[in-house]
Amino acid sequence: MKKYSIVIFSFLFLVSCQKDKKEQQNKTAVKQENSIHLTSEQVKNAGLIVGNPEERTVKGILQLQGTVTVPPKSVVNVSIPLGGYIKKTDLMAGMHVRKGQLLAVVEDMQYIQLQQDYLTAKEKFQLAKSEYDRQKELNAKKASSDKLYEQTATEMQTQRIYMSSLAQKLALLNINVKTLSASNISKTVAITSPINGMVSKVNVNVGKYIAPTDMLFELMEMSDIVLVMNAFEKDIHLLSVGQTVTAFTNANPSKKYSAKIAYINQSLNDDRAAEVICKVNQYDSALVPGLFINTEAEFNNEKALTVPEDAVVRWQGKFFVFAANGNNNYKMVAVEPGTRSEGYRQIKSAAIQASSKIVTRNAYTLLMTFMNGGDQ
Repeated sequence: MKKYSIVIFSFLFLVSCQKDKKEQQNKTAVKQENSIHLTSEQVKNAGLIVGNPEERTVKGILQLQGTVTVPPKSVVNVSIPLGGYIKKTDLMAGMHVRKGQLLAVVEDMQYIQLQQDYLTAKEKFQLAKSEYDRQKELNAKKASSDKLYEQTATEMQTQRIYMSSLAQKLALLNINVKTLSASNISKTVAITSPINGMVSKVNVNVGKYIAPTDMLFELMEMSDIVLVMNAFEKDIHLLSVGQTVTAFTNANPSKKYSAKIAYINQSLNDDRAAEVICKVNQYDSALVPGLFINTEAEFNNEKALTVPEDAVVRWQGKFFVFAANGNNNYKMVAVEPGTRSEGYRQIKSAAIQASSKIVTRNAYTLLMTFMNGGDQ
């Protein structure tokens, strides 16, 4: 029994020693987890080249988000000055219409009355004008009094004013008074499209009575779309009117749309952002109102610390460069990557300066070696 106890005690002692040794190794590994030492042969085989970061003037890229929209001048609400009943309409939301195309036919008894009043006023004006011309001739021969002459002139002008006002009312209904006669008086009027565009809303149906204040249709002139982007106050100084931007959608980021900044609203919203209005250089039917869109605006940045793109590696979602500490010792240093330009990439790190020595070529080979524990 005593013999078995000694064996068990010895086994537990060995396990405890191995555990302490393993913990000590783990502590050493944690302490040196960001560093790696290579032999001269490993450095040669990896093709590592060490150099200094460079201060270069790089182009910065400002990314903005926003939506596609239509400016107010390109959104038309179609209504009619006088009420009536919808007699005919074939429109549906999403249809495209041309300028002058028939949108709907409206009928009402008051249209007949208005045309009648105009034609009556026109005849009375002609009569008043004839009487005026006659009194003018008589007055010139002193065969008529000045008072009667003035009365006929006033009557003629009164009839002219009344006839002209009725003509303007009929023009609002798209009735041409030049062709209007007693033989073509109509109880209906045609509503036509004032623009080339798309029908975005239809608020009527056949038989519905519409009032002068009702909107019948909403039309959008699609070729006049704009991009409304949001820029935070810290970035506004990087943008200017006339600046070229590149736009793309989330669904198809590879397709780029060129646009220019048309306006910058200097009034900030509740999110401390300003609206940047961009005009697309060439209309594309894929850019529909309400679509979420991204833009990139280039700007000349100040001098920044840059390294060759091959010097920056990505590991576990973060970016690093390898600092050369001498004697083939390398340490991973986290950096904040910036813009790319002409094969160089901007980096930011408190631990990296222009005088620092870093691996400028084959940094990914060094990363693989680091991940494999130094074996190559």
